[in-house]
Amino acid sequence: MDRIDLFRIFARVVEAASFTRAADSLGLPRSSVSAAVAELESRVGARLLHRTTRKVAATQDGAAFYERCLRVIADVEETERLFRHDGSKPVGTLRVDVPGRIGRLIVAPALPVLLDQYPGIDIILGVTDRTVDLVEERVDCVLRVGPLGDSGLVARAIGTLPLINVASPGYAARHGLPECPDDLASHWAVNYASPSCGRVEAWEWVEGGSLRTLSMRGRVTVNSAEAYIAACLAGLGLIQIPAYDVRQHLEAGELVEVMPDHRAEPLPMTLLYPHRQHLSRRVQVFADWLERLLRQQVLQ
Repeated sequence: MDRIDLFRIFARVVEAASFTRAADSLGLPRSSVSAAVAELESRVGARLLHRTTRKVAATQDGAAFYERCLRVIADVEETERLFRHDGSKPVGTLRVDVPGRIGRLIVAPALPVLLDQYPGIDIILGVTDRTVDLVEERVDCVLRVGPLGDSGLVARAIGTLPLINVASPGYAARHGLPECPDDLASHWAVNYASPSCGRVEAWEWVEGGSLRTLSMRGRVTVNSAEAYIAACLAGLGLIQIPAYDVRQHLEAGELVEVMPDHRAEPLPMTLLYPHRQHLSRRVQVFADWLERLLRQQVLQ
């Protein structure tokens, strides 16, 4: 029995939490499954499973080894498919990370179509606005919004995300609405502080091909998109927000666009991958699907 077979058997035991159930699903004698795990533990020099009469569970070392096994198995399967031309579809687990609002509003609702089309793919979807270390956290790809630093990762440009200025009818009734940037001095903004560094973002607009900024007065500062939108809906000030984020509020008349000719500069959207020689088929499939989805729903 080769190492990949040992990895597959061990992974199935962890998932089934039982030697018997794992053996049944693999069509192997229970004794063969038990012997395979024992051989694997001998090879790696660590105890990988806690065994009781009722349940089998991974040890701390076993849990870490299980995650590595999944990666190795998937990589071997993808390598084999490189030289096949039988039209087989990609399989395996895909770890991706996307910004919070995009994940909840755009990606998650659309996943059933992707999963129906590719029944062999499972997705671990991270939905967070924090910076993810792809290599350290073993993430296959991550969607980032905004300028990129020099990360050494492979970057795939997806498009640009349009930002608009909005206010609530309640704010308009109380303070009126600005018609041009010169009017902003007499208005209020909901300030947005970066969750990573706490820096308050200035109000921005593009004029004559140049980016202009203004520090606006505001009585409320928030550090999440949900709170940013909620504060605007409550009439606490103007905000600058991706258009997709408030589409439903605009359609319902709960928000109105302000100064459409003086919007902030669109934000670049980029899909990042670890620097590998070969991009797995399942990552390629997901990346192509995500780009189509974003172009349809959020990009300009």
